[in-house]
Amino acid sequence: MVKEIQIRVQLQEEKVAGFLEKKVAQNLSIKESEITGIKVLRKSIDARKNPIFFNYKLAVYIGEPIPENSEYTFNYKNVSSAKEIHIVGFGPAGMYAALRCIELGFKPIVLERGKNVRDRRRDLRAINQFHIVNEDSNYCFGEGGAGTYSDGKLYTRSLKRGDVRRIFENLVYHGATEQILVDAHPHIGTNKLPKVVKNIRETILKYGGEIHFESRVVDFVIKENKIQAIQLQNGKEMKAKAIILATGHSARDIYYLLKRKDISIKSKSFAMGVRVEHPQEIIDSIQYHCKGERDELLPAASYSLVHQVAGRGVYSFCMCPGGFIVPAATANGEVVVNGMSPSKRNNLYANSGMVVEINAEQDLRKYEEFGELKGLEFQKDLEKLAWVAGGKTQTAPAQRLTDFIDGKLSNTLNATSYQPGLKSASLHSILPKQIGGRLRKGFAEFGRKMRGFNTNEANIIGVESRTSSPVNIPRNEQLEHPEVEGLFPCGEGGGYAGGIISAAMDGERCAEAATTIIGNCK
Repeated sequence: MVKEIQIRVQLQEEKVAGFLEKKVAQNLSIKESEITGIKVLRKSIDARKNPIFFNYKLAVYIGEPIPENSEYTFNYKNVSSAKEIHIVGFGPAGMYAALRCIELGFKPIVLERGKNVRDRRRDLRAINQFHIVNEDSNYCFGEGGAGTYSDGKLYTRSLKRGDVRRIFENLVYHGATEQILVDAHPHIGTNKLPKVVKNIRETILKYGGEIHFESRVVDFVIKENKIQAIQLQNGKEMKAKAIILATGHSARDIYYLLKRKDISIKSKSFAMGVRVEHPQEIIDSIQYHCKGERDELLPAASYSLVHQVAGRGVYSFCMCPGGFIVPAATANGEVVVNGMSPSKRNNLYANSGMVVEINAEQDLRKYEEFGELKGLEFQKDLEKLAWVAGGKTQTAPAQRLTDFIDGKLSNTLNATSYQPGLKSASLHSILPKQIGGRLRKGFAEFGRKMRGFNTNEANIIGVESRTSSPVNIPRNEQLEHPEVEGLFPCGEGGGYAGGIISAAMDGERCAEAATTIIGNCK
């Protein structure tokens, strides 16, 4: 017999040996000896008040053992001689599209502009230490995409777009910890993601797929509204019948290419702002109602904040407890910041994007001349302003949080996790009013919601501009571009995802759509 139950356990109870069995036995009014196994299905923390509770969802096995194997299996088969599907981009969408192609009996041929995870590290070092951005190999481009070096946060609200559990199980299959199947807000960690990504690559190659690194796509050959071939920067041309376009939200050259070829694209709303960085101890003290170090059983505290200011959402984004801030520019002459955390989330700082919703139809009238690319051009202008304010290197403009709210330049800045360094700047005046003004009002409200949040011990760092794509590449019910047969816009780059899991699910869906069409072709 298996029974699913939910229980609440106080923090101090969690420290007692055998506490879970005792709680379960009490809940079910049975003897502990009758319990043959307990499987944790979900675990979360309720720290809204003291005492702090852990919420458990459990499967309790009575008189039968816990199954050793997962109910999910991945039936990979040799596809070395099978029909081909071309995939542009090897981030979460591209990786999962390739894996799904193999399951369905098709050969994925992946074209990735960047390098593999190992070689990519040298280019990340060049950004952090020497302020040199390799436009094809950076925190956004390369094996695993932006997801490889963005913490591996796996929380998603896209529960209706596919089988979320299947995506998680596949990550475990490729080396992620089983804890991601349990935690309410799971993450893998920047330090562990490269191994998972490498294992996915090896699976694709083992079963006959191809992966071509340092292969930037520069054009598509289209005849009679059908994809015919892909052209690479090195001059090579590859015949193709179906292309899954999984290039991510920062591959701006792809948007320019589509516009140049008169292939329909659309502007879409997105969000931009800054990163805010606190000492982790401050966030712990606010969220856990403690002084000094948090209890050893508690993870580094996180937060989620949202407020409406003048008709636009102001909210926290990609919150990284125990993490660090990194330079996420994809070209020289721009400054972009992002955040990530190692698996233990044991860094001294907490950081989060603090962003403002940008309505593409109402907020970008000065950029109408750029048409569908007006949001992209707005992004670029703000990133260039940050580059200039930072001293025309990857040094980022920054300000103490309280000074930003008060509208004054900071004489000094706090220590930071951002390796290229910070330069004091008046972000309250550099940021466009529609962003800076709303952020200042938003922070004032957040300070009321989280007492102690607005402190001069926190920095804000600019700019957080790559939250999502400012461009949508349309597709029909078959997930194919309505004007180009064989082109399947996918993931964040197409405007159909907002994180690792939603991108992975969209990659699988596009693989299923592409293989269906190719499978019906003679």
